[in-house]
Amino acid sequence: MSIGDRIKKQRKAKKLTQAELAEQANLSRSYLADIERNRYNPSVETLKSVANALHIHLSQLIEEQPHDKIEIPEWATSKDKRDFKKILEDDGELMFDGIPLNEEDKRKIKDVLTGLFWEAKHMNKEARRIGQEQRQNNKD
Repeated sequence: MSIGDRIKKQRKAKKLTQAELAEQANLSRSYLADIERNRYNPSVETLKSVANALHIHLSQLIEEQPHDKIEIPEWATSKDKRDFKKILEDDGELMFDGIPLNEEDKRKIKDVLTGLFWEAKHMNKEARRIGQEQRQNNKD
């Protein structure tokens, strides 16, 4: 995941528009949009301003996070990948007992969901394959 992608993800998680974040970070909205699209490599000072405006540590924007490297199985189809992405990008606030979860807890939940999603997909595909083989054998 690129720096621009991380900024956009953090901005959306905080439910901020580009204009709102740009104003808080003392940037133009168009420059922030270009950073999010990875058209420009922002300076460290710009990244500090963005991190401060997002109320996160600078390292969350520049360092690869453990959940940035989600392994997608080789057998996954384009539709599988879209389904998975939709689950992870849900902008709804995650809560437990009515209290919003912090970023670390959200990451842990998403890590568990990642494993469960791909396991369920794999089991479904295997069951479908076995069913097709059985139908084919019954025809023979």
